[in-house]
Amino acid sequence: MSEQVLGLQGRNIVVTGAAQGIGRALGELVLELGGTVTAVDMNADGVQAFAAEAGGDRVLALAGSVADNAFAQSVVEQSVARFGAVHGLVNNAGITRPAMIEKMTLEQWQQVMDVHLTGSFNFLQAVGRHMLARSRGGDKSGGSIVNISSDAGRRGTIGQINYGAAKAGVLGLTMCAAREWAKYNVRVNTVGFGVVETPMTETIRSEKFADTYLQQIPLGRWADAREVARPICFLLSDAASYVTGQHLSANGGYTIGS
Repeated sequence: MSEQVLGLQGRNIVVTGAAQGIGRALGELVLELGGTVTAVDMNADGVQAFAAEAGGDRVLALAGSVADNAFAQSVVEQSVARFGAVHGLVNNAGITRPAMIEKMTLEQWQQVMDVHLTGSFNFLQAVGRHMLARSRGGDKSGGSIVNISSDAGRRGTIGQINYGAAKAGVLGLTMCAAREWAKYNVRVNTVGFGVVETPMTETIRSEKFADTYLQQIPLGRWADAREVARPICFLLSDAASYVTGQHLSANGGYTIGS
């Protein structure tokens, strides 16, 4: 197998939640593999810093809310204008608003749903429309969309029913889009993470909870943001050209057999 199939040369990838953590690590890896990045985040300073540090003209930094459908459409338009086409999307943006079920407010519920589920739909739809239009116009190269889920969406979680429900919904988005768009050679897959060393998981990794979680992970450690970015890039690349509608767990064995 040629090593080129594992590269992203000439591919333009939209990454949401690109200012820090997994999104930032993913953006850096896409650049290393030869691609360009349309970096999206609410944190304007963060994505601008990423673009500045990357140097050159291979990063387009755009700030806004993924929950805004019009913003998603605008991102695709600006990305196409800058790089010619969108070849991949990673729906990575996320927030947490933890609370036990009986204490959770409707606002906490809705905020998480807006970002994780509605936000993923907005960008899936906007990028998908572009990819389908290219296909109908004769370009059969298709595209790859990767939605980021979580073990919380497969096993449940305590204190974050909003997050668990949203991440379960992301699995449904993946399967439906994969079935609808396969004939256009647009592949749609999910990567689900366990506990990754990012600002979002600081509470879980704290002294109070760390041992409880680590005992359930056969590899016995947290994931590094860069190492979980690699399976995402695999799904974006031609190495996964016959993979669609699948859920890949990168969690150190936390969900073996499930």
